[in-house]
Amino acid sequence: MFSHIQIGARDLPRMIAFYDAVLAPLGLVRAPDADDNGPPGAGWHKPGSGWPFFYVQLPFNGLPATWGNGVQVSFAAASQQQVRDAWEAAVALGAVSEGEPGIRAHYAPDYYGAYCRDPEGNKLCFVHANDLPEASKALQTLS
Repeated sequence: MFSHIQIGARDLPRMIAFYDAVLAPLGLVRAPDADDNGPPGAGWHKPGSGWPFFYVQLPFNGLPATWGNGVQVSFAAASQQQVRDAWEAAVALGAVSEGEPGIRAHYAPDYYGAYCRDPEGNKLCFVHANDLPEASKALQTLS
């Protein structure tokens, strides 16, 4: 559905370390640094695939990065344990909880999610449900 998601960073080294730890339980790895003629940043993806990517980067316009009100980046997990592991890693590294791991039956009977804000205020969701799109099914092969 998308090729990549990109968020801005004010403290790039901290954000890279944060996402290295938080995305590892989901089976996502940081891509080798590549010079794309843009500002410094980092990207993560599923091993063996080129797309989609999640990027953290200094803003192109040179202004300070800000979080978006009403914006949420949601990561598919292959299991409830991956949801817990990613959320726990995030909170341990300074994320603010906006909802502990658990069933959210108002979305779907098997929707297991957790929510937080990264150290710069970006809202994140980690979710597992049996009927998630192919992205979740592909992640199951990494578990």
